Amino acid sequence: MAGETRRRGAVLEEALLEAAWQELIAVGYARFTIEGVAARAGTSRPVIYRRWPQRAELALAALRHYGRNDPVPEVPDTGSFREDLILMLRDMSERRSALVALLSVQMAEYFAETGTTPAELREQFLAVRRRPFGFDRLLERAVARGEVDPHRLTPRIAALPGDLLRHELLMTLRPASDEAIAEIVDDIFLPLVSQQR
Repeated sequence: MAGETRRRGAVLEEALLEAAWQELIAVGYARFTIEGVAARAGTSRPVIYRRWPQRAELALAALRHYGRNDPVPEVPDTGSFREDLILMLRDMSERRSALVALLSVQMAEYFAETGTTPAELREQFLAVRRRPFGFDRLLERAVARGEVDPHRLTPRIAALPGDLLRHELLMTLRPASDEAIAEIVDDIFLPLVSQQR
């Protein structure tokens, strides 16, 4: 077609991965095909097959692409660990509800096909993030302010707010309510990590 520039190299790969991500979100893994991605990207199947011979490889590459390019917002600093944590969980809930549904519900066939688990897929996603997870920064500030006892922060307890939020998103398939977030923070997490008075 006259006037069109042929995509090559990194530009082409970026376009293919973006098309694959959009296809995965739109149809889920069960109906995810190389043909569908090729149509969405405006290219041919051989162009994709040369890079990713299996649809599972393409789906994983698309997930990593999303992980690299999804911006991590600045961590709030209200001066209160409770308020910071509520703001962070609210933001995660709004931005991640569709992703959690995709990874947990629509990827069942991927897990069966590849023999992997949702936890392993999540690790693949987190491994390519450009910035460290902001919750660590929240905890560091809270410890420095004396709001959190570092001796009570085992790895499992530190992971609890995110784990409970993911569970809420998975069970409801929509963003968590403010009430659910407040319960996670006030009734479960803060009593476990707060400095004893």
